[in-house]
Amino acid sequence: MKLAQIGLAALTLFAASAHADDALKAAIAGPQRTEAYAARDTYRHPYETLSFFGIRPDMTVVELAPGGGWYTEILAPYLKDHGKLYAAHYPADSSSDYYRKSRASFEAKLKADPTHYGKVEITSFNPPDALNIAPAGSADLVVTFRNVHNWYMRGGGDAKLDAAFGAVYTALKPGGVFGVVDHRLPATRPAADQEDSGYMLESVIIAAAERAGLKLVEKSEINANPKDTADHPKGVWTLPPSLRGDEADQAKYKAIGESDRMTLKFVKPAKS
Repeated sequence: MKLAQIGLAALTLFAASAHADDALKAAIAGPQRTEAYAARDTYRHPYETLSFFGIRPDMTVVELAPGGGWYTEILAPYLKDHGKLYAAHYPADSSSDYYRKSRASFEAKLKADPTHYGKVEITSFNPPDALNIAPAGSADLVVTFRNVHNWYMRGGGDAKLDAAFGAVYTALKPGGVFGVVDHRLPATRPAADQEDSGYMLESVIIAAAERAGLKLVEKSEINANPKDTADHPKGVWTLPPSLRGDEADQAKYKAIGESDRMTLKFVKPAKS
């Protein structure tokens, strides 16, 4: 390739990258975002987090367990023109009344704003039973935010993690990325503290990912909070935004802010 061609290719790549960056910033600043959600950007760092995971607007992305749609409000408009978003929510026919209502509320949110959310495809996810989160080998990126502890807690343990991470492996293309953010339990604490605190050991999540065939490629401290000691009376829910502790102590917990969180980037190895 001639020098001029190399230069042109580099400029084209730079322009595409800059456009993707601007598009992500625009989605984060967009009018579709719920005011209360956007107020939490200072703790959740959506731009830095999604950039760390390597998101691009032409990707096929799966959001595992989107809940009320905090990240969906960003991902859907960012991907709607050139990419694809699967939102892997609770099954609509779940035996759990809470799960059914949560799914229905999410569906209503999307239907109320087709301009931003009209192209989102909702799939069903509830390990170890509902695992068809996207067509096999279709996803460039799977992300989940503050959810792994829910699969592990209250008897879920490694079995649910293995089911969930196995579904991620199946959905990802070779070379695809799995991005995880969750509340971090200090490495010196016993594994038993994960059962009801909402905090997880990094080592447990990494081991589960590796059992599924995924490889850790990078960690980030984007979502770290050194003020969080992870030993609160009502676990992570003592801190904002839940603030389930005694009202007299809320000022103390507000001063800590939201939880200390790990941010992990895994990859599905490319076929040799």
